[in-house]
Amino acid sequence: MGCRVQYAAIRMALPATVVALAACDTPMNALDASGDPARRIATLGWFMIVLSAIIFIGVVIVLAWAVSRNRRTTDLSPDLTPRGRGWIVYGGALMPTLVLVAIFVVAMSTLGMFPVRGAPPVLTIHVTGRQWWWQIDYLGPKLQTYLTTANEIHIPVGQPVRVLLTSADVIHSFWVPKLQGKLDLIPGDTNDIRLRAERPGEYRGQCAEYCGLQHAHMAFTVVADDSATFARWWRAQLEPATPPADSLTQLGQRVFVNGPCVVCHTVRGTPARGQIAPDLTHVGSRRTIAAGVLPNSLGALEGWIANAQSLKPGTQMPNITQFNGRELRALAAYVYSLK
Repeated sequence: MGCRVQYAAIRMALPATVVALAACDTPMNALDASGDPARRIATLGWFMIVLSAIIFIGVVIVLAWAVSRNRRTTDLSPDLTPRGRGWIVYGGALMPTLVLVAIFVVAMSTLGMFPVRGAPPVLTIHVTGRQWWWQIDYLGPKLQTYLTTANEIHIPVGQPVRVLLTSADVIHSFWVPKLQGKLDLIPGDTNDIRLRAERPGEYRGQCAEYCGLQHAHMAFTVVADDSATFARWWRAQLEPATPPADSLTQLGQRVFVNGPCVVCHTVRGTPARGQIAPDLTHVGSRRTIAAGVLPNSLGALEGWIANAQSLKPGTQMPNITQFNGRELRALAAYVYSLK
């Protein structure tokens, strides 16, 4: 009987173990830290996992012992002897209290390390959460906007970056598991967080607070570049939009500035000055479109422009149906050329 209990416990634990091991290579793996804050959170997570495993194994052992010890008795009345009451006091009250206090102390110690301190940030970024995308404003010393982009944050590797978080509509949550913990974006308020990547790479971020129909499709990417690469990216982003280089993209620009796109989007260097939707001045250089829903390719752009509602239902991007095939192809080619 005791062996069967142990076998059943192992069978219950195996799926959780498989899931945990499978998560080790995922972009949202919070246990694969690339920054100090994320490492503290990962350490806390491992502490709780190991502690839970020890407690689980202990409970299984005690259960197996109790079952094997009483397998020949039919007496189900409670054991009210001093020994029996000791199991209730120590196992049912004292042990859970000690475990919860230990977790509380370690968790509070970890959270106490998060107040902003240390080296001053080399860059300040203002992130505004919207349904369902991220507006990224890079700010100057006097909070003058240097440039605006969307859904992709570039930072210099090894340098602290200050990120100011606000929301334009509902509560969102900014989470880059490999770099930092979660912090909410609250309408009418501004929260402050720090990002510091220890090694170059791309780090997946996600809205971690349910914010409506397309909450699951509200992703972003943090790109940590070395100093030279970040400087080149910065200089390129400060430039106005790339002028059309051929007849197809020239037609696409005319379609863009004379059509509905100009109402919502900005393309610096053109008459497009819309403030409702993402800035498209250098959208062709981004890795994805629609906040991580699609890879940034010519075909994906055509599909998104023509039928955004089927790809991301509820988004503010309407289906564009007034263009013929050549105009749609030219418009997508122009937007894709904005590197």
